[in-house]
Amino acid sequence: MKTKFLAIVASVLLFVSCSDFLEIDPETALTDEQIFGSLDKMEPLVLGSLTSWRNLQKDRGGLIVQLGTDESKQGAYQVTTNAEQASFDYYNGFLSAENSVVSTQWDSRVKVIGPMAQAIYFLNLNEEEDEARKSNLLGQASFVRAVMMFELAMYWGEIQIIDYGRVAELGGGRQPLEDVFTYIINDLTVAEANLPATQDNPALPTKGLAQAMLGKVYLSAPEASTFRNYELSKSWFEKLINSGAYNLVPSYASLFSPFSPNSQESIYEFQFNNVWPDNNQIQWQTGSRAVANRDQYAYFGGYDLLLPTEYCYEDKANGGIWEPGDLRKNASIRYDFTYQGTVPPIPAGVGGDELDPHIKKYEDLRTQGALSFWYSGKNKPYLRYADVLLCYAECLNELGNTAEAEDYVNQVRARGFGGTLPPGMAWSGLSQSDFRTNIMDERMRELAFEGWRRMDLIRTGKLVDLVSAHNPWANEGGTIANFHNRYPIPETEIVLNLDIDETDQNEGY
Repeated sequence: MKTKFLAIVASVLLFVSCSDFLEIDPETALTDEQIFGSLDKMEPLVLGSLTSWRNLQKDRGGLIVQLGTDESKQGAYQVTTNAEQASFDYYNGFLSAENSVVSTQWDSRVKVIGPMAQAIYFLNLNEEEDEARKSNLLGQASFVRAVMMFELAMYWGEIQIIDYGRVAELGGGRQPLEDVFTYIINDLTVAEANLPATQDNPALPTKGLAQAMLGKVYLSAPEASTFRNYELSKSWFEKLINSGAYNLVPSYASLFSPFSPNSQESIYEFQFNNVWPDNNQIQWQTGSRAVANRDQYAYFGGYDLLLPTEYCYEDKANGGIWEPGDLRKNASIRYDFTYQGTVPPIPAGVGGDELDPHIKKYEDLRTQGALSFWYSGKNKPYLRYADVLLCYAECLNELGNTAEAEDYVNQVRARGFGGTLPPGMAWSGLSQSDFRTNIMDERMRELAFEGWRRMDLIRTGKLVDLVSAHNPWANEGGTIANFHNRYPIPETEIVLNLDIDETDQNEGY
């Protein structure tokens, strides 16, 4: 078997030590017999990979795929100091196979898939009597392999399939999208059948999460995969909606309070706290450098990696998305940088946008005056009930039920306006085409900076049009093209994996 593929398989036995938030002891160098023979040995493998999945959300690396959209961009200083990173907004020649930021994003996901593939293989062979425990572990492993493959396939296209029962057959080469999505759907179906409705540990996935992701996958799958299916997507979202397990919370702002995690609206959120290694450093990357220069303990200080675009922070009257009275605006975006009675000066030579609107959702008030904002550790939303309602509405619209789709959108909008929609703010009488256009803005208003925007742009075919119109760096560069719907296959993968060569590179790179 080829060098890189074998390295991926071997890395299963050297997974990242499990963090305290899962309250387990790390295990390393397990033999096949030990893993096969005991759920006690299998559980750390699964939970360690869940920790690794969570850790993809941390710090700079957890924000990279949000760069270069119509919703968010890099700060001016960031795009002038790191050409490889800047390319995610500029869409220029530095967004290439040699880009180390691209390879890190690719590798970090593949390294989570490997342990999960091993766990799935041995759990299916395990004959221990504790069926409930085994089913839960199988559901967890299947879910995480599915979502990691889903992200890789949506961002890179055809990818490897790591299946311990078919290693000799599949090798390490890229597989057709139809085969990749067959695995994704099968894994999520297994997860939905085996996961419980609730977990004592909120870090563990549940049945509702698997149902929501099945809906997402059928809604988002590329046409070439043959799995784009609005009827099936709708049916999975309906299972979750009809379960009654989730509801919109009355206050949008409360969703992002560190004092009310894992609400009734949360289908899943990544669990963090203010103690290393379980802090996430997101505020470190998204806050204002001007404030950071004033006080390293200011809860809205940071280093301007990810900022809202003007389109995302402006009112409709000024060419943006926000309508009068929408409370989500000030809950999502910081406009006022007054700190201890004054507004700090903009530092010299760092771009001049340090007091432009910034992301507010991840500000961690608990650090104020007590900890460096590097220790920010609020939970990070992954999937919320509001997202499911909006996706369900999209399915209804695509199936010709636009009036019913408007009702579900209006549920979400009403909460955004404090519980009751003002006159003229309810969606009504839209054409199917107008609904498709308007839902993109509504998703930005509701879900800004929660990690779904790039996938929304890719699945709707609007990446080039909306990014070139609303991302200033992409507009300045003028080079974004259709092939940028995919990232390049990393050069390291091409060099080390003998089953992938230059002819396998994505078009345009």
